[in-house]
Amino acid sequence: MFRGQPEWTRRARLILRSGIIKSLHVLNAACALHFLSTFGMFQFMYGPSMLPTLATHGEIAFEDRFTVRHDPSKIQRGDLLTVRSPLDPRRILCKRVIGLPGDVVCVDPTGHRAPSTEHVLIPRGHLWLAGDNAANSKDSRMFGPVPIGLVEGRLVARVWPLSRFTVFRNPTQVLGYDP
Repeated sequence: MFRGQPEWTRRARLILRSGIIKSLHVLNAACALHFLSTFGMFQFMYGPSMLPTLATHGEIAFEDRFTVRHDPSKIQRGDLLTVRSPLDPRRILCKRVIGLPGDVVCVDPTGHRAPSTEHVLIPRGHLWLAGDNAANSKDSRMFGPVPIGLVEGRLVARVWPLSRFTVFRNPTQVLGYDP
């Protein structure tokens, strides 16, 4: 490096430079993690409740976290959401939006039209969520309307496996409703 400098100053300079580079790597990783947790995140999908839309294991989806957290009014019927479980907040669930605040949902916990059928008015600040595989899903039929504050994000696309890459579009049309 510089001739005439003692060995210890060269070593100190190398150690300092190495420390600065490592610090920049850590800062870069922290910024990337903050960006992902704020704007979007990759989620590993598993479990049978969203069959046939999502496989029981081995799929990775990208979720938009920013839109639904900063403007919950963008949530629509038919959206695929990730939410904290109302029964166990350590678990993240993937469910489809069936009802929005103010909607009345016809609920039959058995999955068949039966005397147990009831109508539920979804309160302000809540959603009615259901798995696509109703016979094998713990959803709003079990725990009722879900507070919007438990929503983590909206699934945008399945990114793995590549052979099943899919951009999720909202398939729901409300009959007799013209926004």
